[in-house]
Amino acid sequence: MTVMSPLHTEKTSILGLDANLVAALTYLVGFVTGAIVLVLEKENRFVRFHATQSILVFGGIVAIDILLQIVPLLGALLVLFLVIPASAILWLVLMFKAYQGEEFKLPLVGRIAAERV
Repeated sequence: MTVMSPLHTEKTSILGLDANLVAALTYLVGFVTGAIVLVLEKENRFVRFHATQSILVFGGIVAIDILLQIVPLLGALLVLFLVIPASAILWLVLMFKAYQGEEFKLPLVGRIAAERV
């Protein structure tokens, strides 16, 4: 059973696609697709929430990656064995939840994203 979020009232996005599909696509290429969809989508709050969350989550992951690269060997090992696998799992979960029509909020960035839409 899919639980619809309070933001998920419209079935389609202004882009002419199903809102669940567009919400899932906001995570496809991380913050890049999130930013593109956020600029294009002006009305559907559900899609805008996921686009904002995508920007915050994957922008943060890129920032962590850059900071870890400052420490040559340890940073590279942490990125390779911790950051990349964790972000890949998170990416899949967020896409799946968005496609299912859920307003899946991550602990910190989910609240910020919900306030911004």
